[in-house]
Amino acid sequence: MSKEKIPNPHELEKELNEYLSKKYGDRVRLSVPFLFPDHESFKSDQGASTQSKSHQVSAPSINFSMRPSELESYLNEYVIKQESAKEILATKICTHFNRMRQQVRYPGPGNIKNNILMIGPTGVGKTFLIKLIAQKIGVPFVKGDATKFSETGYVGGDVEDLVRDLVREANGDILRAQYGIIYIDEIDKIASSKNTWGLDVSRTGVQRALLKPMEETEVDLKVPHDLVSQMEALEDYRKTGRREKRTINTKNILFIFSGAFNDLEDIIERRLNRQGIGFGAHLRSKDRRTTLLPLVKAEDLVEYGFESEFIGRIPVIATFEQLQVDDLYTILNNPNSTVINSKKQDFMAYGIDIRFEDGALRRIAELAYDEKTGARGLISIVEKVLIKYEKTLPSTNIKKLVVTRRMVDHPLEEFANILTPAIQEQMTVRHAELVRNEQTVLKKRLYEIINSLDASVRFLVADPYIDTVVKVAVEKCRDYRAVLEEAALVYDEIREFEKAFQEQYGITISFDEQAVNKIMERVFEEEHDTGKFLSELFTNYQHGLKLVQERTGCSSFVLTEKTIENPQEFLNSLIKETYH
Repeated sequence: MSKEKIPNPHELEKELNEYLSKKYGDRVRLSVPFLFPDHESFKSDQGASTQSKSHQVSAPSINFSMRPSELESYLNEYVIKQESAKEILATKICTHFNRMRQQVRYPGPGNIKNNILMIGPTGVGKTFLIKLIAQKIGVPFVKGDATKFSETGYVGGDVEDLVRDLVREANGDILRAQYGIIYIDEIDKIASSKNTWGLDVSRTGVQRALLKPMEETEVDLKVPHDLVSQMEALEDYRKTGRREKRTINTKNILFIFSGAFNDLEDIIERRLNRQGIGFGAHLRSKDRRTTLLPLVKAEDLVEYGFESEFIGRIPVIATFEQLQVDDLYTILNNPNSTVINSKKQDFMAYGIDIRFEDGALRRIAELAYDEKTGARGLISIVEKVLIKYEKTLPSTNIKKLVVTRRMVDHPLEEFANILTPAIQEQMTVRHAELVRNEQTVLKKRLYEIINSLDASVRFLVADPYIDTVVKVAVEKCRDYRAVLEEAALVYDEIREFEKAFQEQYGITISFDEQAVNKIMERVFEEEHDTGKFLSELFTNYQHGLKLVQERTGCSSFVLTEKTIENPQEFLNSLIKETYH
């Protein structure tokens, strides 16, 4: 409990204006005493804090119970190769969050976090993996760049800014933010460069600034150099009449680092040779880096330029392999390919449906491999090939485009050809075939991974729903997991409509499976709100059913697919039958 005297409105105004004057000169001035609460009204609460330290470190409700094999299976759907890295990340991150859940129930002394270091070349999926994991688990996630820190020397404040960003990512929920993930890329750039003049102290300073947050420390959420946080503090003071000290504890925040670590294999090889293992003779090949990096030890990273205290706080190391042509091709050919699906959506924004032939994907992979930037090269090649088409086709009547291998090799020559009617006719036929092939591949994939799907959506990987799910995912170029989740939500809304109808009118209606599937299809195709769509489809339906109920005593009706196609015709035929 702070004993500091709370200033009156005039003192606060003066203090803030002095701060603004130092930062902006005479250009900005605060003159709004009415923002402050009456000083006399809370004299008895002077120094009180609305959030005690013990409250800050208490845990939110953690429902995380995922097993490592489940998370690894999920990652396999999106990330090609990197089997060892996926296994390590899935295992240690699942363990971290399951341990947090246990500590909430049975708190005890000691807490060694599974902070992780990822080592591998650019464009192999390091950042993508961590984003996928954070999204799947549902925890706040922020990404920082270590080079930002090294440019400004001793920047402990900047390191702590990542923790504050985590709170913003959690929409101000401190308890949730305390279980988030902070990812810092290009960490190898803050390794100190050893030379005849000694260590690079600025980079060493950055490493030391990270030590406390990586383990456990309290980070103040309100800092003098942040005008926004100061104004938020002012608003809190206006509302509560108290000066709060808001902090976040980093005890359970998981830190993940990554970097390319060029030439690290030389250090590893020297160590192995010193130990008499004799690796040097047969590792002078293009696979030398892939072979050596998994053998990395803490002493190699210390020699690379890291403080032993820093490396000691990162107990888990995962190494990544360089992607080859076949790997890049597999990335493009994956139904979840962000490269291809993103480009499809670019064209879809203009009403153009673009598809890629297998030969085109293979050629894009070959050209991207030559750029030596991993998966990032795929994006670069796709953009080079299609920029002319993306600019010009929206001004034509062409609505279907097929990317061929020849188009990849000669984009400008082929552009002139596709504008001819004969080529457009051929392209329409090939386009339809590619769509059918994509649907077949996705349907097979869903059957293969059904056991890895959430129990709440598995029923959709069966007739009659699977064809609708596949059609929506392929034609609208959407992630099939997202489509499954949305379809499950539509299903629940349909069943809720049935219940609401019965409660309101005393008549039971139930849609059979084919009817439910038809509703899903219409909702996805026409982008309807499910509840609104059903309400409009069955407007005044209760009157006709009441009439049938009065004449026959029947108060329960099964609605079929034909009912959805023409509800009024179905109701009229039902009424006619009662008169016969």
